[in-house]
Amino acid sequence: MKFAKRLDSLQFNVFADMDRAKSLARAAGKNVIDLSLGSSDLPAAAHITDAIAHSLSDSKTHGYLLFNGTRNFREAVADWYEQKFGISVNPETEVLPLIGSQEGTAHMPLAVLNPGDFALLLDPGYPSHAGGVYLAGGQIYPMPILAENQFLPVFEDIPMPVLAQSKMMVLSYPHNPTSAIAPLAFFEKAVTFCRQHDLVLVHDFPYVDLVFDGAVGAVPPQEREENRKLMAPSIFQADRDKSVAIEFFTLSKSYSMGGFRVGYAIGNSQLIAALRQVKAAVDFNQYAGILNGAISALTGPQDTVRSSVETFRKRRDAFVSALQNIGWEVPVPPATMYVWAKLPQPWASDSVKFCTQLVESTGVAASPGAGFGKSGEGYVRFALVEPPEILTAAVSKIAEFIN
Repeated sequence: MKFAKRLDSLQFNVFADMDRAKSLARAAGKNVIDLSLGSSDLPAAAHITDAIAHSLSDSKTHGYLLFNGTRNFREAVADWYEQKFGISVNPETEVLPLIGSQEGTAHMPLAVLNPGDFALLLDPGYPSHAGGVYLAGGQIYPMPILAENQFLPVFEDIPMPVLAQSKMMVLSYPHNPTSAIAPLAFFEKAVTFCRQHDLVLVHDFPYVDLVFDGAVGAVPPQEREENRKLMAPSIFQADRDKSVAIEFFTLSKSYSMGGFRVGYAIGNSQLIAALRQVKAAVDFNQYAGILNGAISALTGPQDTVRSSVETFRKRRDAFVSALQNIGWEVPVPPATMYVWAKLPQPWASDSVKFCTQLVESTGVAASPGAGFGKSGEGYVRFALVEPPEILTAAVSKIAEFIN
């Protein structure tokens, strides 16, 4: 049986490969501590699940849900964004419901790229960003992001022949896997660059709230200006008239709703319309009850968001401290639910081998940096999805393995 050539570029998947390694470790009797996948172990808040549960008894929620039926959700999204960033959003033309932000990043290239066009992607970066480009028949120009540049791309290094064939740039800050935060000045530079070169600017923003040592969650109007300085910036603080950008959000991280698969896009009305065309050919929308839960999340109490961020901050501190105590010096991540650690010798050039042998020997699973791009080689990503005591136990096992 012959399959499409577009599948050739999708053979290597960091999560699928580690899933196989974890299965082998379990089959060998290992108690697996899975730090390889950024799926929050925290529960969704009761007011969210109550809204979904209440919807189940309403037969009106049981049918197909088309775009017009999502108006209440889109209005909640627009209000949430305006409250958070002080920028108005038209819920009718500038918001689109998504099945997680990954749907947006995977489908956006289908709306923007013709076969052979380039997309400028962060390297390392989230794998679905590349997958969508390959499915659209596009080419990828990886923009290396290095520690010496604060994990920000250097636009001046992009060759002019590549720029001439480029149609889109994908950014994502706070960044997975490096946990870096991009300052507003960087976004302003990116917007100017994309305007100059006629590029669509895609910003994947799943970790909007997972910023440590700063303000998170909904900001009361009287405190908005003061607190916004401490938050990770939105691309629309640099592109206030939404001239070139689209931004993707998810409720998976802030509201622990990963399994519910709900997110949304905010952005330029033409980009929203184009993505909506692609989406219409692929699916309808989620079950209406899930959107009712999402509305409750966005409009209800935000104390659970702040509590979740504090939980991940404590886990970060415990895990980093434990690594440093065994002599593995890692920077303290300012955001996200990950620790991006440079590998010690003799694994510094083979992150896949390190992660495979680690889970085989100890049951501790992590994600190899090479799975996120060429510039990720030499690193490993740990997801902080276990309580502090489990994380410190994992570090003890890691110490035995390294030594």
